[in-house]
Amino acid sequence: MSEPIIAVDGVSKQVSDATGALTILHDIHFALQRGETAAIVGASGSGKSTLLGIVAGLDVPSAGKVRLGGRDLFSLDEDARAAWRAQQLGFVFQSFQLLGNRTALENVMLPLELAGRRDARAAAREMLERVGLGARLGHYPRLLSGGEQQRVGLARAFVMRPAVLLADEPTGSLDHATGLKVMDLMFELNQEVGTTLLMVTHDLGIAARCGRQLHIDAGRLRELSAATT
Repeated sequence: MSEPIIAVDGVSKQVSDATGALTILHDIHFALQRGETAAIVGASGSGKSTLLGIVAGLDVPSAGKVRLGGRDLFSLDEDARAAWRAQQLGFVFQSFQLLGNRTALENVMLPLELAGRRDARAAAREMLERVGLGARLGHYPRLLSGGEQQRVGLARAFVMRPAVLLADEPTGSLDHATGLKVMDLMFELNQEVGTTLLMVTHDLGIAARCGRQLHIDAGRLRELSAATT
């Protein structure tokens, strides 16, 4: 078997507060192969988003290692880690994280421009058309519905054809019907691009659509039975 695209080995996270040390994650181990889909599920405060942030290299573990695309993330300095993240990862956020002073097209162009792509405008337009927003290219986020904003977020995440997509509660700000449509689109794009998907969600129905379900309870990880849908 080839090297996993994501390998988490013995990751723990402690923080200190007024009452002393608090352990958020306890000795987490898991690995994902290229093209796998996995959902991290658990109660609020269980450590789901902390784990996702560590996998992304946005947060630093107190112990353990994370390998992303064959690189030990935390052997890199912060600048090198950011550069590697830009090459490997796409992100989808609950709160969309769109730039309010940029149009839909400009938001999707941004990662392409940062990567020096000369075809940024054409590639961004094509991806927005793919997510059904060809008529909204010049609209600013405030003029888009929540579902439309999240589709812009999907277009921005997938336009670089990342090796890994990380999604943190991608339907958390949407009504149920809109959330289902967005998730259908996310899984379609994920299959088309061949991305490895790691998603945090509280929705067990969405989690069941992933090939694997990783459950966190009080910072400890266990894998549930494989998804059947």
